[in-house]
Amino acid sequence: MRILVTNDDGIHAPGLVVAEKIARALSDDVWVIAPETEQSGASHSLTLTMPLRLRQVSERHYAVAGTPTDCVMMGCLHLLKDEPPELILSGVNWGSNMADDVTYSGTIAGAMEGCALGIKSVAMSQAGDEVMRENIDWSPGEVHAPGVIRQLLDAGWPDGVLVNLNFPSGSAADVKGWALVSQGRYDLQSTEIEERRDARNRPYYWVGLRRRRASPPVSTDLAAVYSGKIAVTPLHMNLTEGAVLKKLQEKLGWK
Repeated sequence: MRILVTNDDGIHAPGLVVAEKIARALSDDVWVIAPETEQSGASHSLTLTMPLRLRQVSERHYAVAGTPTDCVMMGCLHLLKDEPPELILSGVNWGSNMADDVTYSGTIAGAMEGCALGIKSVAMSQAGDEVMRENIDWSPGEVHAPGVIRQLLDAGWPDGVLVNLNFPSGSAADVKGWALVSQGRYDLQSTEIEERRDARNRPYYWVGLRRRRASPPVSTDLAAVYSGKIAVTPLHMNLTEGAVLKKLQEKLGWK
């Protein structure tokens, strides 16, 4: 099985090393194609207004001066076009990608692009210290992800669906199993714009997220990770809200 590994934290991110280890536990045919620089929050963006630069880092390891979407496209439609990957692993991200985060996440986008190309795709994120990256214990994903992914591949899932995995903080020994759950929603989240001044006294701004621990329903990704379990959430490409569509058709008579 040919596996393509990508991420949104960049070609030198520690989580990418973990993702490659996970991939190599599943197959010997592993390719790594990741962004040249960090692309957190890039979502499903692709580069259209400038050329893409591709740099070979080592054998089967490439960096792309672009987004996670660009990386997957470059891998599947250029580098590996004669024998495309059968599985795409995106991550392992520094920090969780649950609830509302999935709409911003470049990690999710890497898997989403694979999904759009008809390839089985899995996004992986590691919860932990949201400030100090070096404090994160990556062992939950490294130890448990291969087994979870094998079971999911054996069970299968339909086209147009990607699988989102979020590993709880702590060590691999602390993981309390895994749960198939829905996407949750942060009930206490604020976005802050912080203004600063440069050396010439000109203003510049940082966008920051200040989250507090939510109290989510037990059937959600948030609750699973908070309880020490690996959250497994199928996400689909079709964003249509079927129930609202039906109600509007009935009320407005448009079909």
